[in-house]
Amino acid sequence: MDHYTAIIRLPKVLAISGCSRSYIYQLINEGLWPKSVRLGARAVGWPEREVSAVCEARIAGQSNEEIRRLIEQLHQNRIRSIAS
Repeated sequence: MDHYTAIIRLPKVLAISGCSRSYIYQLINEGLWPKSVRLGARAVGWPEREVSAVCEARIAGQSNEEIRRLIEQLHQNRIRSIAS
């Protein structure tokens, strides 16, 4: 099993990323931000390590295509951790 990671809610995601709510959802639609995780009927969050990885990639100056590949890798890691 993968090591512990926190699930963070939108206000913390906005604070960490410096982005607006609408921009986060635009980035998700463009494949440039991790998809949210359903926490309940009306609640979602994001794995903190995924948010950190994308922010670090942006700070490092990675291109949108590099970030899309990172997002795909993060998604595959989610699938693998569920399967194991």
